[in-house]
Amino acid sequence: MPNPLYDQDLQLWIEQTIQQLQNHEFEALDIEHLIEELVDLGKAEKNALKSNLTILLAHLLKLRVQYDVPDSMKGSWYSSILEHRQRVINNLTDTPSLKSFLVEAVEKAYPDARKLAIKEGKLAKFGIRIPHESEYPTVCPFSIEQILDEDFYGL
Repeated sequence: MPNPLYDQDLQLWIEQTIQQLQNHEFEALDIEHLIEELVDLGKAEKNALKSNLTILLAHLLKLRVQYDVPDSMKGSWYSSILEHRQRVINNLTDTPSLKSFLVEAVEKAYPDARKLAIKEGKLAKFGIRIPHESEYPTVCPFSIEQILDEDFYGL
């Protein structure tokens, strides 16, 4: 049966659902939407991991392929790698069951990371060499250990 509160004010619906659970008012629960929200929550955790891996892998790739750019350009890539690697590590620490999804997440994130690295590489200016697409490996060249290693930069 439709729940108007769920459709009108999700936050209020969540608060009401928490209250019902705390009060053991199980018969009053909007089970259909509760299941939907829990499924979405699981997807959100996986999507966050994949998103952070995409940026991390793109910048590891750029450091590897565009090794000849000035250090001033590399600085932002190093910062991005540090930030997104920490986010990945935090994802895995906060939700340890995501570790079983990590290999799949890398496989799903890498094509997007490669595409991003290629697009960003084409934006190079001021006489900086624009790498050919073939310079970017089609299969992730980094192991899980390297991706998570806080001292690894793909070089």
